[in-house]
Amino acid sequence: MAENPEILPGLFRKEYTKMTAVLCRHFGLKHIEIAEDIVSETFLKASETWPLQGVPDNPTAWLYTVAKNKTKDYLKHTRIFETQVSPALLRSTGESEPAFDFTAETIADSQLAMIFAVCNPANSPESQISLALQILCGFSISEIADAFLSKPEAIKKRLLRARANLRNDQFRIGPLLPADVQARIDAVLRTLYLLFNEGYFSKSGNILIRRDLCAEAMRLAHMLTENPLTNSRQVEALLALMCYQSSRFEARLNDHGHTVLFEAQDQRMWDRELIDRGHYYLVNACSGNAVSKYHIEAGIAYWHTTPPGTPKWEHILHLYNQLIIIEYSATTALNRTFAYAKVHGHEAGLTEAQKLGLENNTYYHSLLGYLYAPISAKQAAEHYRRAIDLSKSPAEIRTLECEYAKLTAATR
Repeated sequence: MAENPEILPGLFRKEYTKMTAVLCRHFGLKHIEIAEDIVSETFLKASETWPLQGVPDNPTAWLYTVAKNKTKDYLKHTRIFETQVSPALLRSTGESEPAFDFTAETIADSQLAMIFAVCNPANSPESQISLALQILCGFSISEIADAFLSKPEAIKKRLLRARANLRNDQFRIGPLLPADVQARIDAVLRTLYLLFNEGYFSKSGNILIRRDLCAEAMRLAHMLTENPLTNSRQVEALLALMCYQSSRFEARLNDHGHTVLFEAQDQRMWDRELIDRGHYYLVNACSGNAVSKYHIEAGIAYWHTTPPGTPKWEHILHLYNQLIIIEYSATTALNRTFAYAKVHGHEAGLTEAQKLGLENNTYYHSLLGYLYAPISAKQAAEHYRRAIDLSKSPAEIRTLECEYAKLTAATR
């Protein structure tokens, strides 16, 4: 037995959705709560057993074995499944084992089928993505609310309605059909995009970068590229973006956990292998005529990986000008303004930023703080203070407080 009880939270994040997907593939989405309950009970048993007996040598296999046994017991002792679960799962004696296992192939197939099943047009695009983030990505209601810039209560109601719609819709999780892939791929990619973004710059919790979320988003995106039905130029563009962004993880935080601005990052710490993978996927993505938001964002990320001295900001600003037309968001507008200031100077950037009027946005005030810093330390400090007050992320607040302290010290 291993001696590391702290392993369980990481396993929960990594394996919970895989196990749920496999069970849902056999139970159907109508019984999704049953699948979630079985998996939750599995992790509960681990939390009770491992502190006393130690962590198993192969904790993942232990979890899968317990989940499978709990499923067998449930199917054996619950009469409702004799009429509501596929006869393939039950024999007349009620003694046989369920016809499934947690193999790597079964998990991959189930997750792929599950994500497209959850992104069901029976729900609105926002509800599809919210439900996928909860079921497949393990997001809490507050994390989903942050992703959509919405209130938790509104997200809770949205999820309840979406689950009810799935229960009422008469279908099972089955093989992917080209028509379903075409109709649902946008919601699937948006889900993976939001999952990666929460990991890349977390708005929740006490850490700024959550690598487990980024790794899961990349794993699922790579899974899409491996299947001829689901691979597309958009998928490869999204994966290129993820590779470029992930390449800078080691350089983005200092020893104190504070953000290191792009210009101050040590490029020797960038992961060249990931950058090369990004190049590979971006070249593939650009081999056709399709241009999506993921192509443009991957292009922006590409320019950020070029060597020092490369005239990149004009290209980046041009791409942001395109992106903001395709899909406007406050984040895109703020990033575009930052690029605008890099090209035209801080004062011009301030004029552009103040047109946005995002007075209740923490990133708006942190941008103004950055732009004012070489012009007026006092005004810069005021905006950093406002950004601190608006932020909900403890890790982000620590970084902002460092900038604020530098500016207030300079004004004394």
